[in-house]
Amino acid sequence: MRIHLQLVLLIGLTAGSALAQTTEPIRYTTTVPAGLSLTLEGTLSLPADSRKPVPVVLLIAGSGPTDRDGNSPGQIASLGTLKAASYRLLADSLVKQGIAVARYDKRGSGTNTLATSALIKPEDHRFDYYVQDAVGFIRQLMADKRFSRVYVAGHSEGSLVGMLAARATKPAGFISLAGAGRNIAEVLKTQLQQLPESARELAYRDLDSLRAGQRVTAPETSALMVLHPKLQPAMISWMQYDPALVLKDVPGAILIINGRHDLQVAISEAEALKAARPDARLLLFDQMNHVLKDAPASGLEHLRTYTDPNYPLTPGLATGIARFIRP
Repeated sequence: MRIHLQLVLLIGLTAGSALAQTTEPIRYTTTVPAGLSLTLEGTLSLPADSRKPVPVVLLIAGSGPTDRDGNSPGQIASLGTLKAASYRLLADSLVKQGIAVARYDKRGSGTNTLATSALIKPEDHRFDYYVQDAVGFIRQLMADKRFSRVYVAGHSEGSLVGMLAARATKPAGFISLAGAGRNIAEVLKTQLQQLPESARELAYRDLDSLRAGQRVTAPETSALMVLHPKLQPAMISWMQYDPALVLKDVPGAILIINGRHDLQVAISEAEALKAARPDARLLLFDQMNHVLKDAPASGLEHLRTYTDPNYPLTPGLATGIARFIRP
């Protein structure tokens, strides 16, 4: 498979408090299973007044159709679509501290949503495709002389994507943001534990089958969002990886971050990653939720942080990352 990655020219200048930034579009064109091309687009943000190479972070999005900004068309309860803009806010904060940030619309999100649906059937998707795309972007950043060091940061599902991509490319460091430490089958069991007992037992059985590489012909209907027959090949490919085991083989410095108010990924997941890599730094934020913002432990006010970009990032999050990258 021939992969082409193009970084196009500077198009904008945006002033900001502290350090101004410039932005460039980034594009990665790859071949999909049908042999056709799919182009992924993104944004590269750089400190505007850099006179020497700066470190850069590739930020990898979480699950579902989450785009480069951290937004998604998915509904959050009755409050509207996911519009937390967490990745855009994080990029802006890091650039102000002298760190460049690259982020992109992964397959099936943002500007390539329609193209992905037209070129790739759900049953043809595999988890490793996300990894291949991340590897392509990392290698482009590594070849760019404007950058002194390359770091990889993955959020939620993107944490495992980033681990695998970092293992293949050997960047200066890896950052896990609300990433799981256990196999996704076990994480999903935790998330589905509120189902009625009979439905829960059937869903757990189905997850065990997928983890063993066996498709399920009549999945539990209460968990079709992860057990739908068309999604099963992708889920099986995802379940072949145990994040804690993968992290052991990731070279470079490691930073693990999670929040105690994260309703999707408990801090026990971060602790499992830390146990696998005792040399890693662990940052736990008392009020932070899954979209990297301070929120109550539960309730509507917690969910509103998912749909309103005006909620700021958790105080100290960007600074903690910056200190890891620029000690």
